[in-house]
Amino acid sequence: MAETMKLCVSCKACKRECPTGVDMARMKIEVTALQAEKNELSWHDKLIAHIPDYAAYAAWLAPVLRLRDMIPGAAWISEKIIGFTAKRPLPKWQRNWFRPDELPATPSHGGAPVILFADTFNRYLEPENLRAAVRVLRAAGYDVFAPLPTKTKQPLCCGRTFLSTGMVDRARTEARRLVTTFLPFAEAGIPIIGLEPSCLLALRDEVPALLNDAAAAKVAEMALTFEELLARDKPKIPLKKATSKALLHGHCHQKAFDVVRPIEEVLSWIDGLEVTSIESSCCGMAGAFGYGTDSYEISMQMANANLLPAIRNADPNHLIIADGTSCRCQIKDGAQRTAKHVALVLDSHLEDID
Repeated sequence: MAETMKLCVSCKACKRECPTGVDMARMKIEVTALQAEKNELSWHDKLIAHIPDYAAYAAWLAPVLRLRDMIPGAAWISEKIIGFTAKRPLPKWQRNWFRPDELPATPSHGGAPVILFADTFNRYLEPENLRAAVRVLRAAGYDVFAPLPTKTKQPLCCGRTFLSTGMVDRARTEARRLVTTFLPFAEAGIPIIGLEPSCLLALRDEVPALLNDAAAAKVAEMALTFEELLARDKPKIPLKKATSKALLHGHCHQKAFDVVRPIEEVLSWIDGLEVTSIESSCCGMAGAFGYGTDSYEISMQMANANLLPAIRNADPNHLIIADGTSCRCQIKDGAQRTAKHVALVLDSHLEDID
């Protein structure tokens, strides 16, 4: 079974396409958990699992960690020691990461309140996406805030990195911490939104499965993607006209939960922006899958089936849009193009308001 599941990228396409709804991603978690219980995790798996624990320290050490991809031979050495392929650069930590005090912990500005769940990846790797989302939401009239856990200052986490390596108990602990923090607001009918599809949609899938209680179900009920919220409420956002074209790549989990259409609707609000969705399956990166020494080649084969050729053949002036952190990394590594989150695209089209 472990060998069978080895190449599962947890794209969740089976949730959408399997006639009996067999969830292979959940089955892989169970198999991985049994392996983790039997065998000690490798350094590679430990580094993946504990990303939320050391992310703040990695962000402070960003200039040092970037030397891995700058000094000749350093990537090769890191591959031998920790198992991350030398064939692609690692994500770049940012010293200007999105800090907890950038948002109030409770509603404070009037307007419709909304929680912004700042995931680990956007918080420490691409904080500009979170800041763009805040500007867009405020321009749309929302009162954006981010509740803080009461017992620790550690930012909230959905537990996905722990699940991916079989650390189910630790993932359950993180899920409980998140649900406990968000529950009072969810019970008040306040939406919970996020930018990273796999993390936000974990609140509707993995977290309820881990906790199996009414509190997790209530939080799941209020969890929406960034675009779902906007498409549902249809706020008036002051957007400038565009005269450009864009290619949109939907994250696997967005496809599995049928939330690509809200993205297309929201982007249609930018007058003059012509958006074409790329017909593709998983980008192949699938979290840390594309960074493994034994899975890199398969990752690139998946990307080169449809996604990367479409982007390489596109006009250099076309926007490339992708909400998934790993999707953007795959596009950058495989096509040398910078893909943008929808929040960043909307922010760049906001009208200047004095």
